Amino acid sequence: MCGLSSARFEAAIAAIDAANSADPTAVVVRGATRPLALAHGELATQWVARLHPDCDDSWLLAARAHHLRRWELPRARYPEGKAGYLRWKRDQRRRHAHDVGELLAEVGYSHGEIERVQSLVRRDHLAFDAGSQAVEDAACLVFIETQLAEVSGRLAHDHLVDVIRKTAKKMTPAALAAVAQIPLAAPEQALLATALT
Repeated sequence: MCGLSSARFEAAIAAIDAANSADPTAVVVRGATRPLALAHGELATQWVARLHPDCDDSWLLAARAHHLRRWELPRARYPEGKAGYLRWKRDQRRRHAHDVGELLAEVGYSHGEIERVQSLVRRDHLAFDAGSQAVEDAACLVFIETQLAEVSGRLAHDHLVDVIRKTAKKMTPAALAAVAQIPLAAPEQALLATALT
């Protein structure tokens, strides 16, 4: 059952959080300033547990690690444009999966358990795998809460609406309904209303 923890699970969460605590980028989330990757992991885990109360620990571990040490491979190292972005995103998921595998091995997870978490982090078989979709939903919800305001300051209105619509297409109906639970300022709420109607 989701949230039924063990010493091994707690050790894995602590190791992921310790790694993500080194993120030099900070974000204010729900009134508290946190390292960005740490906040992303915490929020994604909360969303998976909320939307899937019967999930197994692999889903929670993958959510916690979905941006593991993300700052170590900056987007600026890749070409501008969609192709560069997609390559960066693919390479990031591979890195996150590799890194979480090492952390899980250190606290006693088996090869099969590690492969499952890595598959979820990479979002393998997204169209068929409920766990991969759960991690994707959580990542999208975290993006909306923690990055939408910042992105809105950089993108033209029409481009931003397009980004939100593309994000929404990756989400399940349950995750889209959960957007209403995110505490957002009025400008972001208006953007979402425009994009999602």
